[in-house]
Amino acid sequence: MSVTADLANFAGGLVQHSGTVGVFIGMTIESVGIPLPSEVIMPLAGALAAGRAALIGAIIVGTAGNLAGSLLAYAIGRGGGARWLRPRHLEAAHRWFGRYGPGAVFFGRLLPVIRTYISFPAGSAAMPLPTFTAYTVIGSLIWSAVLAYAGFRLRSGWAALAAAIGHVAPIIAVLAVLAIAWAVLARLRARAPAGSPKRD
Repeated sequence: MSVTADLANFAGGLVQHSGTVGVFIGMTIESVGIPLPSEVIMPLAGALAAGRAALIGAIIVGTAGNLAGSLLAYAIGRGGGARWLRPRHLEAAHRWFGRYGPGAVFFGRLLPVIRTYISFPAGSAAMPLPTFTAYTVIGSLIWSAVLAYAGFRLRSGWAALAAAIGHVAPIIAVLAVLAIAWAVLARLRARAPAGSPKRD
């Protein structure tokens, strides 16, 4: 059995045996540089949710776990400890952050692999902590909500969903960005003075 399959099985067992505590632990582990797949954790958490209140609770706990692990990874990166963690995925996260800057923390939260390591370069670059926290929470909330809700709707088909997430994650990221852009534009238009003169 491959390491990836072992991690997926461990993630699934963690959620099944420990419930929301397992969700928090699993999402924290993923965000601190250990590739425990949230693509397994959150759909299973959604599938096991007894109702919408439990689903919302799972999403909140998953987001909180992501934030906890991300803050720890940020602190490691800020203290220079990330230089001891130089797998190719971490280097990819550094390139991603170097290319897109602070916004990479938000976008990276919506992409497999990058999401696991993006907090290290953010810490190394001394990204302002409030900005880092806000982008992490928003990105993690979207990712956790999409996966948990899909698992909630599919129930017994959550495993097939987990296997397919890697292929559809970029689409999820694009749709999330478009939705946020639309919301921002709508708010800006709503703030515009109603009687503002039109340009000729």
